[in-house]
Amino acid sequence: MIGHEIDAGSGEALVRFVRALGQHRYVAGRLHLVHAFAVEAACAPSEFEAVDPALAEAKAWADAVLADPTIDRASKDERLHRRATDAELVAVLSAFWNAGERRERASLALAERLVGIGAPPPDLDALPFDESSEEDVFPLLVDAGWELMPLALLDPERHKGALGAFDDALAFDVAKFEEENAVPPLVTLHELPALGALELLAALDGDGELRTPFVLWTSGNETYVDYVLRGVLKAAKIAVPE
Repeated sequence: MIGHEIDAGSGEALVRFVRALGQHRYVAGRLHLVHAFAVEAACAPSEFEAVDPALAEAKAWADAVLADPTIDRASKDERLHRRATDAELVAVLSAFWNAGERRERASLALAERLVGIGAPPPDLDALPFDESSEEDVFPLLVDAGWELMPLALLDPERHKGALGAFDDALAFDVAKFEEENAVPPLVTLHELPALGALELLAALDGDGELRTPFVLWTSGNETYVDYVLRGVLKAAKIAVPE
């Protein structure tokens, strides 16, 4: 996979970027796994603010999971993860990356949970979104990605933007042939980096700015991936690289 640095600047812009990744016409499917700790923290109660309606079902699930005596909260038990919708994913990330009181509540709630299971606190000198550290992320709080439509299924009218990104019809046909005949099969993906405590609690500085560029991981035909990514950046109001 190829990593693309996304210079979103602020946490709010990064949330817009993640939202845009799930809203364009080239998405064929998604697989988002969100840890119960992240959902619980995103729903940390406030006297003045209701729980995000997008997380109502996820909160009920997290409450049940964390109350289940058969599940070790300090383990990698698969039952601690929920397959989330795009809306649930964005709601969880908004709680940690959008500035305000909700971010403070969510961060405090998550930090308390991590202390409760004896997990080491995030190294505040380390930079988030570091591929070399992904194997050490525990607990893995968010693992999310989208599969894009195969080139062979693009519609000449609905997807003419991507088709037009190729130099000519022959270039597209060659790319489609390579995708269909690759071993193993070539799948076009957009994947977020592994998000652990460091990424949720310390991706931003005191001003709400990203401490380091976010990295989106992609696979698939370069022309297709570049076209869709540029559209996502534009939708998220993030500068598109020249």
